[in-house]
Amino acid sequence: MDAVFRALADPTRRSLLDELFREDGQTLNALEEHFSMTRFGVMKHLKQLEEAGLVVTRRRGREKLHFLNPVPIRLVHDRWVSKYAEPWAAGLSGLKRQLEGQLMEKVFEIYIKTTPERLWEAITDSDIRSKYNFGAGVFSEWQRGSRLDMSAGGGSIALGEGEVLEVDPPRRLVHTMTALWSDEVKNEGSSRVTWEIEPVGDSCRLTVVHDQLREGANDQLYGGWPMILSGLKTWLETGQELTTPGSLRYAQA
Repeated sequence: MDAVFRALADPTRRSLLDELFREDGQTLNALEEHFSMTRFGVMKHLKQLEEAGLVVTRRRGREKLHFLNPVPIRLVHDRWVSKYAEPWAAGLSGLKRQLEGQLMEKVFEIYIKTTPERLWEAITDSDIRSKYNFGAGVFSEWQRGSRLDMSAGGGSIALGEGEVLEVDPPRRLVHTMTALWSDEVKNEGSSRVTWEIEPVGDSCRLTVVHDQLREGANDQLYGGWPMILSGLKTWLETGQELTTPGSLRYAQA
């Protein structure tokens, strides 16, 4: 976490994160317009934010887009803040908007000390999934075209449904998701979730891309990802479950 604190210590880097919070998925050209410094200076600050995991980049055609990654901030929250201020701090991560009229895309990245096979199992095994996914299990045959259901209480509480689009274990999983836990999120319709696993030494880099979201979509659809990924990392590395109120939301259902 030292890299996170060093990155956040600089006011320019905090301003860069503010810009990505305001409008996610910006190019270098768009970002440098907001700062009275050279292009090289902006690139240098972005590099430090990337090294700290606070910014994630993705290629789209010839453009390189920059996304705010709230997961490291969520890890700080879970370590020191949650037991004191969970009700207001839970909204710290990932509530951003893109240009009006466009679909939103949210990108989350985390490093976990585990193997790709074990990480894949934790994503696709319903019992394991319920340990970090708000107590909800995810059920599917995990074949292309198969149905996906997310529920709690032994299937009595329907929380989501979708279709598996791509399956490439233990590297890549893509599925649609329609949230069902309230009328507000149900009305948002279907979005898409992509899980990408990349081995890095004795660890894995997990990138979760939640896209095809309506501009201005209900933040309940994507605001929980930092807590889910923090819980996944905690369980795989320590065997323990997060005990913050949100992480246990459906555990007793």
